[in-house]
Order: sequence, then C-alpha cells, then structure tokens
Amino acid sequence: MVYTELMEKPPDTIALNRRARFDYEIAETFEAGIELRGFEAKSAKAGQMQLSGAHTLVRGNELWLLNSQIPAYQPKNSPLDYDPGHTRRLLMHTAEIKRIAGLMKEKKSSLIPLRAYVKKNLVKIELGLGRPRKKSDKREFLKEKSARREMREE
Repeated sequence: MVYTELMEKPPDTIALNRRARFDYEIAETFEAGIELRGFEAKSAKAGQMQLSGAHTLVRGNELWLLNSQIPAYQPKNSPLDYDPGHTRRLLMHTAEIKRIAGLMKEKKSSLIPLRAYVKKNLVKIELGLGRPRKKSDKREFLKEKSARREMREE
C-alpha cells in the first residue's frame, strides 16, 4: 500500500507536504540529508517540523531548503536570535546535485520537499522532481482519487 496516495503518515515520517503531490506531477524522487543544529534535530524528531510551503533551491553546487518551519525544542534554551524558518542546507553528493540541476533546466521542473523522516537516527528529506499541474489536471486527479476511494469502500 502506498502511503502518499492515501495521505497517511508512514511510521517513520516526521512531516508530510500534502499539497506537493496535488500541485505537482512528481516524476522522480531523491533522498537528502538536512543540516540541523542540536535543538532543531530534537524538535524535528519530536514531529514539530512543517514542510507546507517549503521549496528547494540550487545555488552553485549546494542545495538549500527554504520556508520549512522547525521551532526550537525548548524555546527558553534556544538562542535569542533563532529563526524557525531560516534557510537550511541539504546534504547530497555534488554529482547528484549537478544531475538534479541539469534535470531541472532540461525538463523545466521544480524540486519540492515531499516528506521528512528519520532513517538510522538521522533526519532525511524526500525530494520530488516535478512539474506544476494545470487546473484541468488537478480536477482529473481529484476525480481519480474519489473513484479509488469509492472502489475501496465497495
């Protein structure tokens, strides 16, 4: 059973970007690590991370995650100037980043964070390479989704 179709969280998932699969047609997925401070990692593992509205950017040979929200684990013990929505670096091999950048230019697509999860006690981000859906495609997607739901109920 595919969790992303049902919009349920798999057991290891911290955060899920529900709008991503609706707004974008995902062609390929990638896994990336994320650079976090200690109190951010604790907060993310506690399930306080949000990916809604987040997107990625390729600058040079680095990949960056923008607009993801990770509040401090213990706000009183965090630095005074801490911004929960600051830009975070994603960790991938340089060759993979170059390949992704080439695919983004070639296919005129975007790299969208789909979900965050824990793997071997590390926080990972699943990224999807996708093109934006048109309104008509979104309507068809909703019709297919409701048809699948009716088939399950019968």
